[in-house]
Parts: sequence; structure tokens; C-alpha cells
Amino acid sequence: MDAAVNDGVDVLSLSLGGSSNPFYNDSIAIGAFGAMQKGVLVSCAAGNSGPSYGTLSNEAPWILTVGASTTDRVIRTTVKLGDGQQFIGESAYQPRSFHSILRPLVYPGSINPRAATCKNGTLDKINVRGMVVVCDDGDLDRVEKGSIVKSAGGVAMILANLAVEGYTTLASVHVLPASHVSYADGLKIKAYLSSNAAPVASISFQGTLFGATPTPVTGYFTSRGPNQADPNILKPDIIGPGVNILAAWPVSVGSKSRFNVISGTSMATPHISGIAALLKHTHPDWSPAAIKSAIMTSAEITGNDGNSILDHTLNIADFFTIGAGHVNPSNANNPGLVYDIKPSSYVGYLCGLGYTDMQVSAITRSPVRCSRIQSVSGPELNYPSFMVFLSASNNYTTVVHRTVTNVGAPRSVYTLQITPPTGVSMTVNPRSLAFTKAKQQLKFSVTFSSSPSSNSGDLFFWEGLLTWVSSDNTIAVRSPILVGIS
Repeated sequence: MDAAVNDGVDVLSLSLGGSSNPFYNDSIAIGAFGAMQKGVLVSCAAGNSGPSYGTLSNEAPWILTVGASTTDRVIRTTVKLGDGQQFIGESAYQPRSFHSILRPLVYPGSINPRAATCKNGTLDKINVRGMVVVCDDGDLDRVEKGSIVKSAGGVAMILANLAVEGYTTLASVHVLPASHVSYADGLKIKAYLSSNAAPVASISFQGTLFGATPTPVTGYFTSRGPNQADPNILKPDIIGPGVNILAAWPVSVGSKSRFNVISGTSMATPHISGIAALLKHTHPDWSPAAIKSAIMTSAEITGNDGNSILDHTLNIADFFTIGAGHVNPSNANNPGLVYDIKPSSYVGYLCGLGYTDMQVSAITRSPVRCSRIQSVSGPELNYPSFMVFLSASNNYTTVVHRTVTNVGAPRSVYTLQITPPTGVSMTVNPRSLAFTKAKQQLKFSVTFSSSPSSNSGDLFFWEGLLTWVSSDNTIAVRSPILVGIS
């Protein structure tokens, strides 16, 4: 990372991650801090340990942390059963010569539970020759699963999601005709199998289609908050296209192609990095924090059907999953206002974490004496999102402050729109911001308060929004809010 910065890069894109660590033990966080000090934005993958909560990588506030979502492009397959039921799936292998006729259907898992995932050797004593074989996901690579089915004589495969994977289907480069279906559809297919003496099925291939709804939907695998390194910073920051993405591939998989269709936050991160590079080109004077703010506050929180972005269960995705929402490159180019952060503020933030001078110095790679620096708490860092906790220890009331910089029209006025979290009152002062020149900075404060909790010590999170809207209604500077109440 240091070498890249010395080479003069503008953006670093790291599709890397690991378990949560204090920032002084996190080599990516340390490298990213040095890059940020030199004006280089660092975009990193949130990790693929979802859908469990508290699984994030790359949690430092000076990193742009990216989760993964779908696009409106699908590489479609259709499974048709003998009783007429049809189920939509996906596969990057779209054979033109495969005849979509009804063939015997078998689920090895109903014969031997060990064969449910079609692991190597489990099909040896099960007749699958000439059949469409249902395999549960898990235990081994999806393409390898198809190879085992093909070697056993199966002519096609239906790959059924596990419960944890929900509705996320992946378009893998299979070695035989295949369809990856959701968990719910997999259950219906198995129910048909168990209720018919001679079950049959066919798979047909429709190729690449656009305009799928709803989208974006988050991938089941994308890592979720809360932030373990510092719960006071809401992460991930943003989501972007990371499901079924065409990408360069170092080995040939089932063909001579040097490309593959793969999924992960490692696929989403380069999308955001590219957008950051475009913003840096258009706005060369913007700091990494300003670019990050522009991307976050201009993000979409609704899908292409006009409803809230959904997760892999097709329920509304929470802010621990989507952060500020799904990236909108065009809006990010004209964000109106940005929440900027100077490198010195991050040093105060590190001291505010209670790190020792040695630990802070390990991150900054220069001597730091926290006793000589004004510390900054996580909620007080000038971040584009809000993460606060209300409890008896603060009388269920806390005040946070923010500063916004005008990067839009020199003379402009922004008025407040808020959606308070459930059970939380919000007071914002002032309720309008009037700018008279470019790059002018104005401050505002937000008071969060709630009644004493009756949750017996349990911690509950409630979501809200704080939005500054330009007087001509063309710009909405939106910040997600998460309030933890115990």
C-alpha cells in the first residue's frame, strides 16, 4: 500500500479482509491510514461472512467499506416439474444443444442424507444415470458438485439453496446443464419429489435478461455490522454490484475462457473504487473523506420497484447490511454537501478510543501524545452516518455535532427532513442551512433522547434518516441513523 501511494495512485481498491481486530493490529487499517494522509482513498471489501451480524472486515472509519448486492441482470434458467410448476433459477452455462424435455428427477438426499450435497463418493450407490439430480448447496464448490453428478451419469443438476442463503442465486460456470434455485423453491421441488412415484423435471435456458425486479437485493454472504472494532461507527458504508459479476479469472473453468462469473464483496469493491476514481477526476480537490461522503449521502435506499432495498430473505435490509444504501454514481458527482474529515481528526478519534500512545503511533507511524491532543469520540467524528447509544448511563439523551461543507451552488439553502428512529425524539439545530459561498462550512447539532427502556437490559437498534434537501429539491444529502437503546 505504501509503494502504491509512492507511485502516485489516487485510489486503492482492496478486495481483501479478515477477522475484526483493533486498528493498531490491522495491517490494512494501518496502510489505509497512511494512504488517507496522502490524499488516497482506500476502498475495501466488507467480507463474505454474512448473513451473521458482527462479521465485518475493514471497519476503520478512514476506509470505505463495501457490501455486495445484485444488479437487474439475470442469466436465467427455468425448472419445470411434471405437475406444471415452474421455478426461476440462474446458470452462467447456457447450453444451446440441451433438449429441455422432462427427465426422471432424483434427490439423493432422500435416499442417503450424506448424499444431499452430492459430495464425492456419495452417489456411487445411487442410480442417477440419465436423471436430473437435485443437490443441496454446501460442503464443496458448486461447479465441482456438477462434475460429480456428471461423472455419476446425471444429465442435469438443480442446485438448491440452504436456508441461510435464502433467495440469493449464483450464475456459476457449470460443467453440465444446471439451475441454481432459492431455498423456498428448493423445498417445493423436494415436496413434489416426495409426493410423486415417478417425478420428472426439465431445465430450459433463457440467456441474459435485464430489468429484473426487485433490485438491488443484498447477497446472503455480504458481511454485516455492527462494527466490532468500534461500535460507534456504522459499517458497512455502502453496497454495490457484487452478485454474478463478470471478472477476470486466473484459471480455465469448464472452458477456455479466462473470465468467470463470480460473486462477493470483492466484486463490489472495484465498482465503488472506479466510481471514486471518477469523482477524484471530476473533483481533484476533494479529500478521501469528501469522496466517501459524496458516495454515501447520495446513495439509494429504494430498489427499482420503488420499495425499500431487500436482503436475501426478501425482507427489508437493515443499515447493518446496506450502510447508507446502494451507490448512485451520477448523484455522487453532485452531492451538494459533504462531511469532510481531516487526518488530524482521525488522530483525535484514535485517542478517543482509549488507545495508548504507542498503539496510536503504530497506526499513524509517527509519535503521538494523546495527552496533548483533543480526543474525538466515535459519535462525534464528522461521519456521514450516525450511530448512537442511549442508556441509563447517559440518561437516555446524547448530543452529536456535525459540520457540512458546501460543494454545490455557492448560494444555496438546505432544509431538514428527518425520520426519527422508533421511540426516539430528535432535535436538530439549526433546521436549515444557508450558504453564501462555495466551500463554506456550517455546523449543526442533533439531540437524541428516549424514555427509559423496559427491555430488561437487552440492546435494541432502531433506524432513522436525517436528510438535508436543497431548496430546488434536486439534491438530498441523506444520512442513515442507527440508535441503540438498552
